[in-house]
Amino acid sequence: MIKLALSIVFGALAITVTIVFVIPIFATGGYFNLGEAIVYTAALVFGPYVGAFTGGSIATADVLIGYGQFAPGTLIIKGLEGAIVGFLNQKLRKYTSNMSLNATVSVIIGGLELVAGYFIYEQLVLGYTLPLALAEVPFNLVQMAIGLVVAVPIMFAVQRVFPQLKS
Repeated sequence: MIKLALSIVFGALAITVTIVFVIPIFATGGYFNLGEAIVYTAALVFGPYVGAFTGGSIATADVLIGYGQFAPGTLIIKGLEGAIVGFLNQKLRKYTSNMSLNATVSVIIGGLELVAGYFIYEQLVLGYTLPLALAEVPFNLVQMAIGLVVAVPIMFAVQRVFPQLKS
């Protein structure tokens, strides 16, 4: 029951942050946002279920801010991204106690799924040309990097306040 409540709270937070910090990418018809930081934080601290729900929730923001064509892709791509980050982080904790390394590796792998997922979605579903889909890649990489830089310190802060979450 607690995971459901956390999923709802983090999903709402991710939607809000995405809407408030949206930067349109006019060349590609997409947008840059800071919702990734919330997805990573949720996944790193609370695991794959909360991470997946948080990521998939951002599809709602797509619809609310006029990027509905991305919503089906976002639901799957960011949902899977949150699940990957949370799952890998939990698994890596069994092999090393270096939480920064675990979080970084998890976010990079999950973030690369995001980059590849949108690259494929934009071509196969939205009909973007290869150069146009490639133009989005750097923005998605920066979005992933900013999410990592924001989420890891938040993860440590939350775990300092709630040490029982480390296990």
